[in-house]
Amino acid sequence: MSYKSLSSAFLPFQQSTDGIALPKKFTFPFYYEPHPLCRMAAEELQQHLRTQTNWTHNFGLDDQQAGLVIGKMFGVLVVENPTGQLGYLAAFSGKLADANHHPKFVPPVFDMLTNDGFFKKEEAILNDLNRQIEALENDPTFLEATTQLEQEKALRNLRLTEQKAKMKAAKKARKAQRTEALPQLSEVAYKELTEKLRQESIKSHFYLKDLQKYWQERLARSEAKVAVFNHEIATLKAERKAKSNALQSWLFQQYQFLNAHGETKHLLDVFTKTTPPAGAGECAAPKLLQYAFQHQLRPVCMAEFWWGQSPKSEIRRHGQFYPACRSKCEPILGHMLQGLSVDDNPLLVNPAVGKALPIIYEDDYLLVVNKPSEMLSVPGKNVQDSVYTRIKAQYPKATGPLIVHRLDMSTSGLLILAKDKETHRYLQYQFIKKTVQKRYVALLNGLVEKDEGIIDLPLRVDLDNRPQQLVCYDYGKPAMTKWKVIERTNGRTLIHFFPVTGRTHQLRVHSAHPLGLNTPIVGDDLYGTRDKRLHLHAAWISFRHPKSRELLEFEVTADF
Repeated sequence: MSYKSLSSAFLPFQQSTDGIALPKKFTFPFYYEPHPLCRMAAEELQQHLRTQTNWTHNFGLDDQQAGLVIGKMFGVLVVENPTGQLGYLAAFSGKLADANHHPKFVPPVFDMLTNDGFFKKEEAILNDLNRQIEALENDPTFLEATTQLEQEKALRNLRLTEQKAKMKAAKKARKAQRTEALPQLSEVAYKELTEKLRQESIKSHFYLKDLQKYWQERLARSEAKVAVFNHEIATLKAERKAKSNALQSWLFQQYQFLNAHGETKHLLDVFTKTTPPAGAGECAAPKLLQYAFQHQLRPVCMAEFWWGQSPKSEIRRHGQFYPACRSKCEPILGHMLQGLSVDDNPLLVNPAVGKALPIIYEDDYLLVVNKPSEMLSVPGKNVQDSVYTRIKAQYPKATGPLIVHRLDMSTSGLLILAKDKETHRYLQYQFIKKTVQKRYVALLNGLVEKDEGIIDLPLRVDLDNRPQQLVCYDYGKPAMTKWKVIERTNGRTLIHFFPVTGRTHQLRVHSAHPLGLNTPIVGDDLYGTRDKRLHLHAAWISFRHPKSRELLEFEVTADF
């Protein structure tokens, strides 16, 4: 079905929007709180998703809460049409039910799935090349010749090894024979013997050379049989690579993105420093803005939400709003949002302005501070204010690296700082040896059934969406957390965490991931739902003093 046969993608609100003020600026897509109009649009779209029984083979939740097995990101863009009417556009990331076009959704920026299109034709050629390569690689004659070549190589090595061993043994025997004959034979007889033995040695070396030549010629014949296939396979692979690169370059240029100024750029213009990642331009946000600009619809605000089951690695909760992805969308949206008045990037604002950094303990060697939430431990890319910069300014004569360990910006609690290098070295040694004891307190946004346990989920950075972390059993670093429930009240769980390792976002991911506690920390803007603050606090720490070796313990109660 072509898109022209579908109804307009502009969807008037089914509910009244009276009394809802329009935002003064457009949404900053990488960190936002959904506007009430976006929430209303998302609710209407979600109701539509629940009624799509023709997609049920892809759904993985119960009948009352339909969702894709793997899940999918959907987006809504509130717009104003030329007559001043408010409505919204809807989009999904990638394909939906193996198709690009569905009623009520905007089309893709470029439809590579058109049956008679250039991409499908070139894709068919590439698929045919793949089939030819696969057929050659699995040809019985090729496989038999390859096996025979490997067997002959092994036999050649065996025969040459045997011959060299014989030669070594014969050399040893000749030496023994000469040694034994020397006192027994006359000078003439001994010379005759040594000459005979020398001839035997020469003969054995010539035999080795003849044997090596024999196997060289024999292997050459076997290698020639294999080379015929390898040459043909290599030729086809080179042709496939050239066509694939050409098709990719062509495809990148077909993704043409408008902005509010009416300017157009394709993917290669947008990604000037790197190759566009797979799927670039297929996310919901670029689709929504592209349709709005093409149809003279004024963008008002935008939001994206996850619908369906969470994938195994990253944390995505059904029905929850999420920011646009950075690796694919940040360069594209950087172009598309030009000409719109957009909310300021909150990530460029220092959230620690006006916040004190209380010193809990101090002596000639170290400091223990109570870091407030939303303060960096060390200077960031955009914000320099941090525990490090403040302490460095307060103690300019401190010679140590200061920071011994870190807390996430949103996490509050106890941090140890070293005033000199020797202190820093000894404290860091304790962290490496895991003799430093730590206890965190957190408030989880749900009820945890068990009373205590251990979470063991390896983590790595999400390369497409830094600084988020993924659970990854292939490339993740070991991450282990012990936990114990303190109390359950009002549908929430107060819990103690005892991290065995110290990975980035470890407690946050272990809390929110389905294979962990499946209950995000209250206020977690990355893996849960935003609140006034992240309810995670490093409440207690114990370590040995670097000079006295005395066991020190410090505790600060959380303010939540």
